[in-house]
Amino acid sequence: MIKNSFFYDIEINDSDVDEIFHNIKEEYSSKKVGYYHLVEQDLSSVKEYAKECEWVKKIVIVGIGGSSLGTKAIDMLLRQTRNVTKEIYFLESVGPNALKAVLSNISFEDTLFIVISKSGTTIETISNFKYILKRFGVDLKEDNKHFCIVTEEDSNLDKFAKKMNLKRFFIPKNVGGRFSVFSSVGLLPLAILGYKVDDFLLGAKTLSERFFSFKYDNLIKKSLFLAKNSKKYPINVLFSYSSTFKGFNEWYVQLWGESLGKIDKRGNRVGLTPVGLVGSIDQHSFLQLLTEGPLDKTVTFIKVNDFKNDVKIPKMSLPFLESTDYVNGYSFNELINSQCDATMESVIKNGINVDLIEIDDFSEKNIGYLIFYYELLTSLTAICLNIDAYNQPGVEEGKIILREKFKI
Repeated sequence: MIKNSFFYDIEINDSDVDEIFHNIKEEYSSKKVGYYHLVEQDLSSVKEYAKECEWVKKIVIVGIGGSSLGTKAIDMLLRQTRNVTKEIYFLESVGPNALKAVLSNISFEDTLFIVISKSGTTIETISNFKYILKRFGVDLKEDNKHFCIVTEEDSNLDKFAKKMNLKRFFIPKNVGGRFSVFSSVGLLPLAILGYKVDDFLLGAKTLSERFFSFKYDNLIKKSLFLAKNSKKYPINVLFSYSSTFKGFNEWYVQLWGESLGKIDKRGNRVGLTPVGLVGSIDQHSFLQLLTEGPLDKTVTFIKVNDFKNDVKIPKMSLPFLESTDYVNGYSFNELINSQCDATMESVIKNGINVDLIEIDDFSEKNIGYLIFYYELLTSLTAICLNIDAYNQPGVEEGKIILREKFKI
């Protein structure tokens, strides 16, 4: 399924592991943090609505950050290995050119707009929603089947949706946006697209049970190592070997950055800076900095063992290019994984702490496991850093300043 190997010594006291496990078990049992328990939810209403949406050919996600990144990540990882006929677009920015580009690609008649905002007042989301209503001349009393609202129950957006008789799904109050991919935020659009949403939860539940029932020590030790060495190695690089991981890398950067960049309980600024790279593309850019730049980084490589694609490099020799013939006849699967192994070996030789996540193949179950792995690792690392993983006061400050700028 998924294997995590470490190529450095994690010298952590067992007492520290026990303490962190005790703290996260308390957090789990209190149910104050709700994402842990999404693996146990009933998906019948989501799957029923997905069946009602057979008429939909295009989905537009109107949301930003945690409201869109997880869905985008999963769709990018799986779409190429599935017979997905529906298209999905993401309206995340208020950049006018991006807005125009997305909406020029759709026809209103076969499109479902899923408007997602936990608070119900996200300025980018509501502004884009207003523009959609204006651009298509929407009469919500007549066109309400084209809109679905995902928000927190009793938010102002929920009240609006109820008044307009729009379909509503709720984000649990104890689930933060960047941890919400396995709520209706992600599973609703993924179900409409045709993915096996039960399998996402099955993969996440596999890790959840393994961890909370049997104390998966390596995950705790990794978080302790990262936290204890956060001053020495403040940069965490995720080097994912497939271009389909681009969206996953973006999701990881938001999850890691917004959760772990905080002022701790002693008033110290702490954090671990996330960098997402794609192999083999970034071997030709960032790798030089990794191997000969400052030794202030840890690197996690992600490799897919079987892409379920046997496309091979032709046994062809071209004049003056004979030096490249050594890979002739091998599959592209073998090439990219060999590149991953070679890059990882060179990075290790240059004294960098490395671990490797190997995924058997692209399946809903494996992706569910991987998503939950990073959510759990984030929570554990926050406990080790003595910070709250689930707030974002630095983001809220910017929102307050924005409101002030628009005051007349």
